[in-house]
Amino acid sequence: MSTTAIPAMTSSGQPVLILKEGSNQSRGREAQRNNIAAAKLISEVVRTSIGPRGMDKMLVDSLGDVTITNDGATMLKEIDVQHPAAKMLVEVSKTTDNEVGDGTTSAVVLAGALLEKAEELLDKDVHPTVVVDGYSKAARKATEALEEAAEKVQPTDKASLLKVARTSMQTKLVSREAEELGELVVDAVLSVAEKSEKGYKVDIENVKVEKKPGGSLKDTKLIKGVVLDKEVVHSGMPKRIDKASIALVSAPFEIEKTEFDAKLNINDPSMMKKFLDEETKMLKNMVDKVEGVGANVVICQKGVDDVAQHYLAKAGILCVRRVKESDMTKLAKATGARIVNNFEDLSKSDLGDAAIVEERKIEEDRWVFVEGAKNPKAVTILIRGGTQRIVDEGERSLHDALMVTKDVIEKPSIVVGGGAAEAEAAYQILKWTEKLSGREQLAAQKFAEALEAIPLALAVNAGMDPIDAQVELRAKHATENGKWYGIEAADGKVKDMYQRQVLEPLAVKLQIIRSATEAASMILRIDDVIAAGKTKTPSPPPGGGAGGEGGDFD
Repeated sequence: MSTTAIPAMTSSGQPVLILKEGSNQSRGREAQRNNIAAAKLISEVVRTSIGPRGMDKMLVDSLGDVTITNDGATMLKEIDVQHPAAKMLVEVSKTTDNEVGDGTTSAVVLAGALLEKAEELLDKDVHPTVVVDGYSKAARKATEALEEAAEKVQPTDKASLLKVARTSMQTKLVSREAEELGELVVDAVLSVAEKSEKGYKVDIENVKVEKKPGGSLKDTKLIKGVVLDKEVVHSGMPKRIDKASIALVSAPFEIEKTEFDAKLNINDPSMMKKFLDEETKMLKNMVDKVEGVGANVVICQKGVDDVAQHYLAKAGILCVRRVKESDMTKLAKATGARIVNNFEDLSKSDLGDAAIVEERKIEEDRWVFVEGAKNPKAVTILIRGGTQRIVDEGERSLHDALMVTKDVIEKPSIVVGGGAAEAEAAYQILKWTEKLSGREQLAAQKFAEALEAIPLALAVNAGMDPIDAQVELRAKHATENGKWYGIEAADGKVKDMYQRQVLEPLAVKLQIIRSATEAASMILRIDDVIAAGKTKTPSPPPGGGAGGEGGDFD
């Protein structure tokens, strides 16, 4: 039932309002039905975009900006979702994206399928807590089954990493260039991977992704160094320096103002000249210091005075100013330089090396390329493409590929894509449910059916018959060597996906199962939704802007 407030009476028959006037409440099955319907709707939105045959969505925001993507997290971030249960599925995709970078669509599809299957049990009067308990046990079993089925790889095995990166890109706009881009991604991640006691660590922040429309996706390059979207400060400076010795300075190349007010009484022009000459001399000393330690490139985080620019140009030193702090950190990692915040402290040992520092014209902008570092711990991928939309989607696709490569280096276990891993986990759970009894068995069976929603979505998107695909998948997984059978979307058939080299990180699959189960369980446990009434904003003064009302949900 739906009421405006919880009715209550005193002994004298006086009504008591517990909720604020205008509040909304839905209880019991109705609340559950509303929440499940909202979550299923979100799952339906992204379902058609899963897999290599998935479709893209065009999202237009309130300002008219257009985004074209099939990345689950991006879609749900761009859609302005109002319903609180639907917002929880948006959170699932966001968490999956942050943790493992891929599988965002699968996580939402699985959460929607878990709720759909749970609804069938709720309609048969199975208590939500029983369903939640059955789901959590089945999720543990699915995790065990996948960990057992997964294959260990060497963290730096380039061939396996390439297959994983390519698989991630096969479902995206960049699928035709997956071969070349996969090479770039793996080289980039291996460059910045650092060995630790427990294996390898990868900070994806050290792979800078710059994008610029123009050319095509094939023109995307990996620069073993850093690209700065700045130009050389002075036209008289060299535009290219080979065998660069780079000084990174976070102090301004200017005369700093004093912190307190000071007055100078100047009585004649010669004193004024002396004062200005002293400033020039100080700037000249700074330039001499840079030149003295042997630097021929200066990259400054702050401003550079005109006089200093003149002296730097005269000395043949290339200078870039107002570089972001994050870029300064990447430059330090790429070139081996140390960032100094005081010119007095600058010494030869603080300098970094690069084979080339050059200003290049990219479309209508001039950018500075610092490349050819010996052992760079920070690199840049420069994405090109026909339009802004293409480079934006290229950036999202490369982010996913970088993240899955990182996942395998940090947790070197892989499973097979094409829905094969989910179908195998579902098969193992169905076998295990035979040992269970009572209503939990029903919940675990429904969990297995929900896992099959991912290969079935792939099958539907590839134009296959979902029932035939489901029957064939189950039959194949029941055979001795059938654990890696999945949906080959290109041919529209059920095939051994390991032979097709469609590989995915185990970490992604485990994250999908974990986050989808937790979200579905949380939504199932809700039996009462109380929403505050609309807040009215005070009326504006005459001639002011229009008044509005705060939103609520149905």
